[in-house]
Amino acid sequence: MLERHELEAFLTLAEELHFGRTADRLHVSTARISQTIAKLERRTGVPLFTRTSRRVELTAVGRQLYEEIRPAWDQITAAFERAIDIGRGLTGTLRVAFVGAAGGQLLVGAAELFRRRQPDCDVHLREAQMVDLMPWLRDGEVDLALGTFPIDEPDIVTGPVLVSEGRMLAVHFQHPFARRTSVCMEDLARVKLLQLPGSLPDSLREDRTPRTTPAGRPIEPGSSASTFNEMLTLISAGQGAFPVGAQARRYYARPDVAYIPISDAPPLRWGLLWRADGATARVRAFAQAAHDLLTVPSATVP
Repeated sequence: MLERHELEAFLTLAEELHFGRTADRLHVSTARISQTIAKLERRTGVPLFTRTSRRVELTAVGRQLYEEIRPAWDQITAAFERAIDIGRGLTGTLRVAFVGAAGGQLLVGAAELFRRRQPDCDVHLREAQMVDLMPWLRDGEVDLALGTFPIDEPDIVTGPVLVSEGRMLAVHFQHPFARRTSVCMEDLARVKLLQLPGSLPDSLREDRTPRTTPAGRPIEPGSSASTFNEMLTLISAGQGAFPVGAQARRYYARPDVAYIPISDAPPLRWGLLWRADGATARVRAFAQAAHDLLTVPSATVP
């Protein structure tokens, strides 16, 4: 296997045809270039250059080697430079996923602030269904995602909490709970709770649809839904109930679904998620922009 410095020495000498200029371009000594080329020629078993006191020329084998290596080296160099640009947040597109209308609205503001700070980076917002969120992150289809906590996965990083909201129970509009001003966690033992898709982490599923009440009473599990609208459709069909954030009452108002506050439930927390191996400068900068948007007055932090 050729070392990087060997490839650079060979390709540069093939272009300069001068040991001194090659050494200057690579910031090494002329002796180092001579030693590197001699080593390559010993490994190939044939001369790659002819040398006289007046000139340096490629041999036929050297010319063939140069013509075959140069395009591949250019591709490797370009790919590495693109990786550096992505890591530094200099260029490219940052792909951010969200679930639901409220999440999209929050990310629009974060993206605007991010673009002001990183004008050479674009942000592509993508709506994901509940079932898609984690696969998209893990497969690299998106760099970031806005979701609800807790997410306890070793390969996923969670940023700071951006938004907290009260929890409500979505029920059929003719359900007895629909006539109440609030319910409590113990009341969940009296309904069938629809389930989140299996692609979501167990930590999140256990938080949103617990198996028992705080007092230990069992909660009957219902069907699983892949999308939020599918969840609402099951509720409207009388097949169960589901805990949601308070924003659902505003963004998903339906005549066949009632939203009842859960008086003693902990708040539902929202934040950004990204792969542990994908924490580039761009990802961190977007997470900071989202945080500043919600904590800094007027979101004008430079």
